[in-house]
Amino acid sequence: MSERTYDIAGIDLSDDRYTVVQSLVRNKYRAEDAAGNVVLRGKQKMLKLKEEFPFVDADGDPVFRVKAAGMLDVAGNYVLTDSQTDEELVILDNDYSILQDTWTVRDAETGARLAQIDSRGAAVTVARNVLPFGAWIPHKYEITDADGDHVGSIEGQFSLADTYEITVDDASDVPKEPVVAAAMVIDAIQGN
Repeated sequence: MSERTYDIAGIDLSDDRYTVVQSLVRNKYRAEDAAGNVVLRGKQKMLKLKEEFPFVDADGDPVFRVKAAGMLDVAGNYVLTDSQTDEELVILDNDYSILQDTWTVRDAETGARLAQIDSRGAAVTVARNVLPFGAWIPHKYEITDADGDHVGSIEGQFSLADTYEITVDDASDVPKEPVVAAAMVIDAIQGN
């Protein structure tokens, strides 16, 4: 039996650093590589019972979509599907807590844990969730592999539009493309 691959057809997310910027108007995003080239765009589909986020490449061609497994689900499962092959690659499993935001990236077929994305600092997470100005406090996440070893980080920047620096220090033990893609959609799913 061959080892499962997680490449997303139509995009190459082989850089170690990406910047993700949210539009000021609604949940619309663009991701730029280290050279400042747009590599991915996405937006939340409005008026859907199940949250859905289609993503396209720089030319506007569909590359993947993320869709909630349940209706109006804050904490739950979201399926990342390759738009060109219709293959479900990974499940983004949100374990909602007021103390920590935790996202587990799982294999869509087996449910095996591939990576985890955790917010850093309970005090910051609580402040973001309960204070009136909490949404202005930038997110900070750590990305770890299935064994809990450091893979990378997501660092929010203080700005009018949500801006994140995604850094992957070592993706040797995780499928890089879906982990980077997952990191890009967390802000939209949480509605921040």
